[in-house]
Amino acid sequence: MTLRLPAADGTLRPYEPRTAPLSLAPGAPLTSRTVFAAAHVVADPFADVPPGAPAALDWDATLAFRRHLWSHGLGVAEAMDTAQRGMGLDWAGAAELIRRSAAEARSAGGRIACGAGTDQLAGGTLAQIRAAYEEQLAVVEEAGAQAVLMASRALAATAKGPEDYLEVYGHLLRQCAEPVILHWLGPMFDPALEGYWGSSDLDAATGTFLEVIAARPDKVDGVKVSLLDARREAGLRRRLPRGVRCYTGDDFHYPELIAGDDQGFSHALLGVFDPLGPLAAAAVRVLDTGDVQGFRALLDPTVELSRHLFQPPTRFYKTGVVFLAWLAGHQSHFAMVGGLQSARSLPHLARAYELADGLGLFPDPRLAEERMRTLLSLYGVDR
Repeated sequence: MTLRLPAADGTLRPYEPRTAPLSLAPGAPLTSRTVFAAAHVVADPFADVPPGAPAALDWDATLAFRRHLWSHGLGVAEAMDTAQRGMGLDWAGAAELIRRSAAEARSAGGRIACGAGTDQLAGGTLAQIRAAYEEQLAVVEEAGAQAVLMASRALAATAKGPEDYLEVYGHLLRQCAEPVILHWLGPMFDPALEGYWGSSDLDAATGTFLEVIAARPDKVDGVKVSLLDARREAGLRRRLPRGVRCYTGDDFHYPELIAGDDQGFSHALLGVFDPLGPLAAAAVRVLDTGDVQGFRALLDPTVELSRHLFQPPTRFYKTGVVFLAWLAGHQSHFAMVGGLQSARSLPHLARAYELADGLGLFPDPRLAEERMRTLLSLYGVDR
């Protein structure tokens, strides 16, 4: 049955939903690339949580979604910005998420990396920032997970120049029990991170970033780069020490960056692989056979959806990610911690539905259609 979807100009246009999904069953482990999906959290819709109060999660649905990703051979990047760190999920909630997800990973045999940052601080001295990082690193390491050293709003606000980043990260890398992933998150994802690594000049910032890595390459498994600049990422990965991986966080150019060129390729740690998980895993299995064209044929058509979800203000991409999880049947409701389900307009969500449906991402297209009809009705669109 035809849906009437609202366009950006306020008009309604007809859309005919597809009737069959792609067939994307779990398959063999991925071999040519290490791939993490940064996973969202599922809010408890029945919790009486006033504005500004700590988030309440639906733990069963949150952990079930992680099992879904592991079943397709993907690693889970936990407690990252996709899980609304700093946008509804506080450190206490993130710590509990890390502990529960790491235990679930051990049970499922899944790979997991967890974000360690400083979001228990609003600001502070360099010593306080180091201590905050150490507290979070201890939680991640005690849980048995790999650590992702996340960019710190507190450090961005406090650091007076590159030397402060070198001092803080050098201290942390010296004491990490296992190699970590360093995360460079651009200001399009978090405006508070403008000028990270001590400069708004990206060439200068890259130099400092590489200096941090060069000081202790044995403690750096890889770097996760989220700058939405494919040429800069490709240039950076060529300058990394041998054995240090580049994990693309570029939700605009990921097919070409993962496919690579004659000088190397990127692994992946991506928020868009939350809704694309099964399709992304299937594409990488094709790449595992050496078939780059087949890989691109599967993954290139998803870029339009990803660019739509991550359009400015980019940090609100989480709303589209959770919306698609609801339509796909991974959760029973479209509610988010912090009320962020209201962060995108109905035309934006309608276009996300149309693009995802066109890709065959919904395991049950009829369920997705009915849920889309429900949302349209709530907004006053007559059936």
